Amino acid sequence: MNNSYQTNRGKIPCSLGIIYSLFLLLQACSGNPAPSGDPLDDILSTDDALLQRVLQDPDSYELQIRYTRIERKGDSVAFQEYAYRVSDSNYFYPASTVKFPISVLALEKLNSLPEYNRKMDFYYEGDSVQRSFEGDIEEIFAVSDNHASNRLFEFLGQDAINEGLTRRGVAPVRIAHRLGFRWEEMTTRPIIIAVADSVSTQLLPIGNAPIQPLDLRGSLKGKGFMAGDSLRTEPFDFRLKNYLPLNSLHGTLQRVIFPEKFPVSQRFALSEDQREFLMEAMRITPRELGYDPETYPDGYCKFFIFGDSEEQIPASVNIYNKVGFAYGTLTDVAYIQDLENEVEFMLSATLLVNENGIFNDNTYEFDTVGIPFLAALGRAVYNYELAHPQSD
Repeated sequence: MNNSYQTNRGKIPCSLGIIYSLFLLLQACSGNPAPSGDPLDDILSTDDALLQRVLQDPDSYELQIRYTRIERKGDSVAFQEYAYRVSDSNYFYPASTVKFPISVLALEKLNSLPEYNRKMDFYYEGDSVQRSFEGDIEEIFAVSDNHASNRLFEFLGQDAINEGLTRRGVAPVRIAHRLGFRWEEMTTRPIIIAVADSVSTQLLPIGNAPIQPLDLRGSLKGKGFMAGDSLRTEPFDFRLKNYLPLNSLHGTLQRVIFPEKFPVSQRFALSEDQREFLMEAMRITPRELGYDPETYPDGYCKFFIFGDSEEQIPASVNIYNKVGFAYGTLTDVAYIQDLENEVEFMLSATLLVNENGIFNDNTYEFDTVGIPFLAALGRAVYNYELAHPQSD
């Protein structure tokens, strides 16, 4: 795991059955008020202290939420869209969520290169690790491995990433750099792919256009930042960093989960086998890849519902998602499915937890404010779906 965030979560019980039983009891005691017409308004009007701590000052937390209800009628699917403070013009640092579209586009590129496949090992020139495309994508979703993502970044190049997403209607977007270390070379490193025993082939470096500064609200943040051991008393500059707003993240998720909802020109060019693999990688938990569940519980990269818990996710519940956490910003984009209770919805949210306004000091309220908020938000939406099932 290359991200600096380390979990310190308490053992908060998170059984979905217990959650729903308590929810029904509270509804009965309150007279079960009629919904307002906007589900997100009803969900966010809760008295849950974990939610209200952030909702009382959404500006300071730079909160954005997007929620999609899914209505099935026979073989057809309809989306009902709701949003809270979502704006492409309000910048937040996307952190590791950029690994989601990078993984999708890496599979798409492999699909266009019939001599290669995702099970082949590869590495970039000068790299000390050789692993398969498949293995890297699994590590990206299970534990948000930076090195795995950077290898796919070298395989694609940032121009191809940005053009590929824009071509599919995922916009605005600007992927500009690798993650976990500072290396600003615009030309990718050569990729070596092991095509057979003792046989390899090399892909040439890819040139990319220079990165232009962003001009967005919030691209200068805070009142200071740490530069080495020194405190600089000026805003931290995000203008040359990655930009992937919530609408673009949510749109990527929708195209992966429900490609039939989009015209062919806006679908990712994945085979059904690739898409099934991608979804399984998005669902997988660290323990299923052999990580110690004491260090990497199921909720480690599943913030909604389970982020503040050390419980295992029930077998009937699937969470297909990608999280990001860096510079005090937490983001999750997820399709959540409970097969036992016939619940499904898509939820994306981001918030900033940096009370002291200083960046790069590793003093962020991830465990005390951010993850508890996202977990409570996921539970609130889940409970709403349970109480208000979509008609068939």
